[in-house]
Amino acid sequence: MEYTYKCKGTCAVVITLELDEEKKLHNVQFIGGCDGNHKGIIRLVEGQDAKTVAETLAGTTCGPRPTSCPDQLSKAIEAALAEAI
Repeated sequence: MEYTYKCKGTCAVVITLELDEEKKLHNVQFIGGCDGNHKGIIRLVEGQDAKTVAETLAGTTCGPRPTSCPDQLSKAIEAALAEAI
């Protein structure tokens, strides 16, 4: 299943991702934001259990912002999992 999420409060504006039948993450992409950081996040989460990744990244902040790209990815994953039910 492919999912697109509009980010709120970050330099990244959109996150796209795919969930397979086992709820593993694939093909995560960030549009906008810090390219190097996103490449690192993408490598770390590829093929990982979506729920575990969402729980791990939830609540991560960026400087004074109450959210971050990893936090927004956790929200995108949660939304995708809810839609996949």
